[in-house]
Amino acid sequence: MTQPPPPAGAATLAFDVLIVGSGLAGLATALLLPSHLRIAILTKRTIEDGSSGWAQGGIAAVLAADDSFQAHIDDTLVAGAGLCDLAATRFTVENAPAAIDWLRQMGTRFTLHEGGLHLTREGGHSHRRIVHAADATGAAVQQTLIERVRAAPNIHVFQTHNLVDLILSDRHATTPTWPSRRCLGAYAFDESADEVQAFVAPHTVLCTGGAGKVYLYTSNPDTATGDGIAAAWRAGCRVANMEFIQFHPTCLYHPKAKSFLISEAVRGEGGRLLLPAAHGGRRFMPDHDPRAELAPRDVVARAIDFEMKKHGLDCVYLDISHQSPAFLQEHFPNILARCAELGIDITREPIPVVPAAHYTCGGVLTDLRARTDLAGLYAVGEASCTGLHGANRLASNSLLECLVFARAAVDDIVAAPTTALPPVRPWDTSRVSDADEQVVIAHNWDELRRFMWDYVGIVRTDKRLERAARRIALLRTEILEFYRSFHLTRDLLELRNLVEVADLIVRSAQARHESRGLHYSLDHPHTLAEARPTVLDPAARARS
Repeated sequence: MTQPPPPAGAATLAFDVLIVGSGLAGLATALLLPSHLRIAILTKRTIEDGSSGWAQGGIAAVLAADDSFQAHIDDTLVAGAGLCDLAATRFTVENAPAAIDWLRQMGTRFTLHEGGLHLTREGGHSHRRIVHAADATGAAVQQTLIERVRAAPNIHVFQTHNLVDLILSDRHATTPTWPSRRCLGAYAFDESADEVQAFVAPHTVLCTGGAGKVYLYTSNPDTATGDGIAAAWRAGCRVANMEFIQFHPTCLYHPKAKSFLISEAVRGEGGRLLLPAAHGGRRFMPDHDPRAELAPRDVVARAIDFEMKKHGLDCVYLDISHQSPAFLQEHFPNILARCAELGIDITREPIPVVPAAHYTCGGVLTDLRARTDLAGLYAVGEASCTGLHGANRLASNSLLECLVFARAAVDDIVAAPTTALPPVRPWDTSRVSDADEQVVIAHNWDELRRFMWDYVGIVRTDKRLERAARRIALLRTEILEFYRSFHLTRDLLELRNLVEVADLIVRSAQARHESRGLHYSLDHPHTLAEARPTVLDPAARARS
């Protein structure tokens, strides 16, 4: 049920499990937990907001007779450019069919064909294995689970609650002799009450999504500001592979089409990428990769970026008009409708598209039980780095990861011994004042996203990364001073997290002296023989 905001000055709120984020990872975790546990879900906007609901393509799972777990594993490893963790990949793939079964038990209505699930194919997949609900899978799944959460009496949803920081036993407990360092919950800024509330729980699960908003152009909603990654880093957790930011190759290019994706499945069903008619209207993907439009996303995004820069283009075009109107209405009703609203008839003309920041492949380092370095803290979904995605996420493995690792976290929580927590300190607002220069936040936000796009985008160089690092250092100092001195706002919290995540991305990119997967450097164009993850440790940084 949706919990009304507590009154000003209310006591610390205690739960058995605290979940930060209301996307698929958060909702699945809440619903998989036993019903006798008291669960809180914090969401920074409303329960309907977040990236999961924007997912169009579907969920990858081996369900066809001619498919196999090994084929799905192999496809994931190829897309991941040698950097995927084999154990995490096998664990995820082998648990995929059970995840689909659970969603169907919850009431999710997937697209059917001849009495069974309709399976489509996307770039990088060798078989048809994408379970989908037309071209709005994320929305269908989210709505189903939201209804279940709202009906669950043990699940309390706190909307407009923004994560400030994790509560740590060695920093925030009133008992200084607490025996071990662990997470005790989180401080959250409640916009509606304009106050910071302490949520205490023996188990905290970060399901906060990625950090696409660190870039000027992104397919992500406004909520994707890397909150969980930044908070976990500040709390002492390691993060990994932050240099691998996936740029979706085909975001609709139109001034009124903010962040609207053209699904990977359009290319899976025969869509072809073309140059504009003024440049011959030629299909160009076969020039870049023998898999053409079915190559993994990093290959397709770089190819589009290359053609746009070579010809000075604002966009390229994706043509699916050779399919019948009936086929397009059945498979891509939302894309068909949205394009029609903007005057684009995809049954007769190609769709203008550009790459956009789409998915954060790195994140908070976890094990196969979704545990982070900090006792009591888990991370599930895009905020985590399980090792599944390696240097490039295979299409439709992201929603799958949310489901599989939500269950893994739940299994670990249920098996954990009961933990009595000490009292925690309330949030201190005694030394802050109202800011009289809110424009500083807007200016810093815009500056950060623009130079990240220019210097840390699809193609990188050492010099561009150095420029970005210098600007981040200056911005970070200014933003943190602002944070310490002034009253909290959502924009300030998100900006603080974005500059932290930008720093992690740049430092990870500078540490990788090769080109691999989503990290492509003109100064280091070759791929090294040995694939190693990039792991950043806040303890090591503090010592330096």
